[in-house]
Amino acid sequence: MIDMYQSNFEKLKVWEKAHQFALLVHKVTKKFPKEEVYGLTSQLRRAVFSVPTNIVEGNERKSRKEYIQFLSISKGSLAETKYLLIVSRDLKYINDSLFDNLNEEINNIGKLLNGLINYLEK
Repeated sequence: MIDMYQSNFEKLKVWEKAHQFALLVHKVTKKFPKEEVYGLTSQLRRAVFSVPTNIVEGNERKSRKEYIQFLSISKGSLAETKYLLIVSRDLKYINDSLFDNLNEEINNIGKLLNGLINYLEK
């Protein structure tokens, strides 16, 4: 079946990277202790899924100003994700190597978000 409605966000590299990253972090959190299911696990999942979600919502807005606002929220969620991954590392829920890989991806997504914001501000 042909999708009659395909939004532009699906063509954005930043959305694709953020989406794949959110899926990866979700998978990683499945190994967190059960007592964290309503704590750190839940908060980390909400933060990481907020990144691509706000890209999508902003992309559907009518004005550049609104789009940029949602991309800024996405950046904030990305920073929150980074902090929660630092906590996860410090609590030994993830090892240093995994943290380094995840942090590198956070940095890459952040650069893409900044690039899109800069483009929209022109």
